[in-house]
Amino acid sequence: MAFKRYLIITKMDFTLHTYQKLLTALQTQGFLFQTFAAYSQANMRDAPMAERTPKQKLIVLRHDVDARPQNSLRFARIQAALGIAGTYYFRMVPQSWDEAIIKEMVELGHEVGYHYETMDTCKGNVDKAYDEFCRNLEKFRKLTPVKTISMHGSPLSKFDNRDIWQKYDYKKLGIIAEPYFDINFNDLYYLTDTGRRWDGHLYNVRDKATKENPVTNPAFLGLRFHSTRDIIYAINGGSFPEQAMLNFHPQRWNDGLFPWLKELVWQNVKNQGKRVLVNFRR
Repeated sequence: MAFKRYLIITKMDFTLHTYQKLLTALQTQGFLFQTFAAYSQANMRDAPMAERTPKQKLIVLRHDVDARPQNSLRFARIQAALGIAGTYYFRMVPQSWDEAIIKEMVELGHEVGYHYETMDTCKGNVDKAYDEFCRNLEKFRKLTPVKTISMHGSPLSKFDNRDIWQKYDYKKLGIIAEPYFDINFNDLYYLTDTGRRWDGHLYNVRDKATKENPVTNPAFLGLRFHSTRDIIYAINGGSFPEQAMLNFHPQRWNDGLFPWLKELVWQNVKNQGKRVLVNFRR
């Protein structure tokens, strides 16, 4: 029975086994890893070219801890065992926030940041949203010095959490970067598992390069990966971009057959609803 379960897991996508194979493929092909904070400090969009790090094969591992933080901790332990540091963004809600897990991740050498959604929780009131953001940031900073943040893109909400920064400036709070504002996506290829697939643009409401910061680099055009195996194949074949940010939602990755099937079915249902939203908002 255990052998049959092993065979099933090794052939499925969105399992911890597949995730570890992805990391191993990247390491074997000579990719280095940076947290988003470390990448941002060396490669800010407005940084002089002379101050930037030399071009190298580089991966920024980002994780949105939307729910089930224990799954994210499993990711963090796998990375630490391989000598890799990643970035984890926690929401300030019960299904995400876990102080013990945050502390362990920091001890493992990972970066922890704030996955903010205060425009949603404050129903679009930008001043209340900013005040709540500041209170939550201070709570985070009692556990770890938060240097970067990332908005939570609630697909059903009519509010965009990034709109808070049309009035306020997160850099005045000691935040050095936010992915949707401070990455030049023409330099750093962006892949996300939104929709529980790597080509989920039809179901992706907000988790993508913005109109103000699009991906237009010809080297990236035409690249499409559906499964994690597609990505691993490209890495091993030398056709994967040399610098990339990979964004994971660890609650989607499970070795247990029942939670794996549950996530698969539920995500397919959500995808259909999000596809309608994407088409409606065009």
